[in-house]
Amino acid sequence: MFIQSIKSIKTYLLICLLGCIVISCKKLDQVPQDTATGSAVFSNINGLDLYTNSFYNILPDANTVLRGDAMADYSARTSLPDFLRPGVFDARQSSGWSWTDLRNINFFIQNCNNPAVALAQRQNYIGIARFFRAWFYFEKIKRFGDVPWINKPMPVDDASLFNGRDSRTLVIDSVIADLDYATQHITTTDNTRSLITKYVAYAFKSRVCLFEGTFRKYHDEYKLQGTANALLTQAADAAQKVMTEGGFTLNTAGGLDKAYRQLFTTQAPVASEIILASVVDPALAVFNDANWYWTSATYGDRVSLTRTFVNTYLNIDGTSFTGKAGYQTIPFNEEVKGRDMRLQQTIRMGSYKRINGGTPEAAPPVFSYTYTGYQPIKWTLDDVSLDGGTKNTNSMSLIRYAEILLNYAEAKAELGTLSDADWNQTVGAIRRRAGITGNTTNKPVTIDPYLQANYFPAISDPSLLEIRRERGIELVFEGFRFSDLIRWKRGPLMDQVWNGFYVPALDVPMDLNDDGVLDVCFYKVLPATQVKGVTYVNVAETLSGGTPNPQRLTNNTFGELTWLTTVPKKWDDKYYLYPIPETDRLLNPKLGQNPGW
Repeated sequence: MFIQSIKSIKTYLLICLLGCIVISCKKLDQVPQDTATGSAVFSNINGLDLYTNSFYNILPDANTVLRGDAMADYSARTSLPDFLRPGVFDARQSSGWSWTDLRNINFFIQNCNNPAVALAQRQNYIGIARFFRAWFYFEKIKRFGDVPWINKPMPVDDASLFNGRDSRTLVIDSVIADLDYATQHITTTDNTRSLITKYVAYAFKSRVCLFEGTFRKYHDEYKLQGTANALLTQAADAAQKVMTEGGFTLNTAGGLDKAYRQLFTTQAPVASEIILASVVDPALAVFNDANWYWTSATYGDRVSLTRTFVNTYLNIDGTSFTGKAGYQTIPFNEEVKGRDMRLQQTIRMGSYKRINGGTPEAAPPVFSYTYTGYQPIKWTLDDVSLDGGTKNTNSMSLIRYAEILLNYAEAKAELGTLSDADWNQTVGAIRRRAGITGNTTNKPVTIDPYLQANYFPAISDPSLLEIRRERGIELVFEGFRFSDLIRWKRGPLMDQVWNGFYVPALDVPMDLNDDGVLDVCFYKVLPATQVKGVTYVNVAETLSGGTPNPQRLTNNTFGELTWLTTVPKKWDDKYYLYPIPETDRLLNPKLGQNPGW
């Protein structure tokens, strides 16, 4: 469990050991400095181990993971991201064109050839290095599309430093080749879920191939649809390898009302399901700030789920919530009852409690922290003493088995080969872990009109619709959503109104968790007499001074809460890729620019 922190210490020792090794090229189009051979490192196992530990800094840290869906269609937040605001974001604000990590990896691969180390051992470490090169390049592809493929550390006089970008097809093929090498040569084993193993590589390959296969299928402007199925087949095959050989299972410990959230709140990763994690270590002062981010009125983004998305959580019997008559006007305390048990493990509702000074206290949604009423708890710990500062002791999953099951199911559905047995083993198993009792053994045969109309109007395959529903719910706030919308070419979902729960009337305090205590009241004119303990929320059209109020009701005096409808947002297809940063284009004009930027 201490391995993540130990890796940081090892990295520091490596830097001290290799004072002469300079890995300082910060951008691809800057001239790199010469590098020493580092024979002391490459001639023994300890040196190779130390060096490859430096690559782990490429993985997102815990604080990055827990913020991963701050820009998503279902994430209402304090302000609209500049990236999505018309005319606000451009190439001058863009970032991410950094290549330091790649040079470090390529230098290792080039020099890991000392015969003093057995070939199989060298291949293990080269496999780890190539895994990280694949991770590095996958992030670049998702962000920028075409990028230069570089597989060697460049000397100072290498003219190719100023070449243009290579095609995404070449880069993806190279990424897959790296992952294939990794799966065949990595021999490292690990129970801490913090190291790269062959099954981490297989799992990541399923993610990469699913992304690129669906991207090519739905982005017809690239004229690559004919290559999509081969990638989807590789995604399914890689996922199946994890499923049949990896030894992972869905976590069910603690009961169905706790098993899902347990994956996101424990200090040691739940090894049965989590394949790779960013771990914490209080003994070495390695923490994260999840509580501070998710329960602060000022520090975090105050991310809240939208009602449109919450409506996609099924009833516990497997039927659609939106198939219920009058679902549009059901108040919060009633709409959350009898639903998929992941809902109660994702947001504050019902009997949820937090520890305050050692005492469990009811904890309904608090409108100091939420704009929609659907206040997340997925990554937080239930202790209010952790709410300020970087104090959290829960590890953050980077890859887990449920994702692999969903990757497999989606790839098979896209290929048209999903069977009832496949459904039962993947989506059905995930739903049963969520307490859902119906429609889990056979793939669906009817379309949910709400899901199709509000999310995927072009999809007519019931299985594919339900897999996309499941992916959104199971992986919510784990950093997948924006990438999923990109690959499905569903960017316009980012235009959805940030809506909240239904408010029946003004000036009537509401009990949000059925504990007999009134929690919140919405008003246009603040009542002269206020109920103690109730939070009063202004939903008038304007605030004092005539400023438009970002918090309103859809029908003026009743209806769904809305947030920030006063700020323009409009999806543009250029948002499917980020612009190449302007400073880098000035250094190397051959890089060109992405469409629309």
